[in-house]
Amino acid sequence: MPSMVVIATTAVPNHLRGALSRWTSEVVPGIFVGAVSARVRDQLWQAITETVSDGAAVLVHPAPTEQGYAIRTAGTRRRVPIDFDGLTLIRMTAPHEAKSGQSPS
Repeated sequence: MPSMVVIATTAVPNHLRGALSRWTSEVVPGIFVGAVSARVRDQLWQAITETVSDGAAVLVHPAPTEQGYAIRTAGTRRRVPIDFDGLTLIRMTAPHEAKSGQSPS
């Protein structure tokens, strides 16, 4: 049975955006919304994780949790979902620091 999914992407290859738009609607640049089966959702996520490259992606979908949804991430992000006693919370990581020998801009 189809369920709603939301996929947010940042700096991903155009061919990945095209693949996502076959199954979902790109409501604003980089945000895809659709109703797909769990099998299609998992196949889309596999394609995302294989081609995200230097970009980033987040998938939110219904799940039998206290919150009613699950979050998956791929790529480098400052916001990292963590499990805290069965609740998914978002932890902010420190921004990337300048490499040694380089002055900050």
